[in-house]
Amino acid sequence: MKQEYITYEKALKKAMYLCSKAEKCKSDIRKKLYDWKANPEEHEKLIKQLEEQQFIDEERYVRFYVKDKFSFNKWGKIKIRMMLFQKQLPEKLINDALNNIKPEEYFETLKNILAQKEKSLKEDDIYKKKNKLLKFAVGRGFEPNLALQLLEK
Repeated sequence: MKQEYITYEKALKKAMYLCSKAEKCKSDIRKKLYDWKANPEEHEKLIKQLEEQQFIDEERYVRFYVKDKFSFNKWGKIKIRMMLFQKQLPEKLINDALNNIKPEEYFETLKNILAQKEKSLKEDDIYKKKNKLLKFAVGRGFEPNLALQLLEK
């Protein structure tokens, strides 16, 4: 039995609509095209057309992703980098966007999330408390040495 694919035009319209609602990268669109059962032979042609019409712009996507995940989710650079690598985005774009995070803002964010977390901990042992806070910071994607530096104060 031959596989039934949606038409190129229908896939393009769906992808354009999706991209107009929220920033998407190539890997997001590839996954959607696969889910929609678009002809795999047309995937790259579709993506190229979306890029040409500026529905997809990976540099813009990375900038927004970094800004959102840092500002709203309070993620550290390690976690953001890992998530963007999973989406197969160019390392240069990732590095450029991460370098736009102001060091003092980054440090302040880590300080604030550690202070909030510390309030919720019911631990009397100072070493156990530090360990839990360190694990929390690392889980959020912050650099262990930066978290330790803050916890020592």
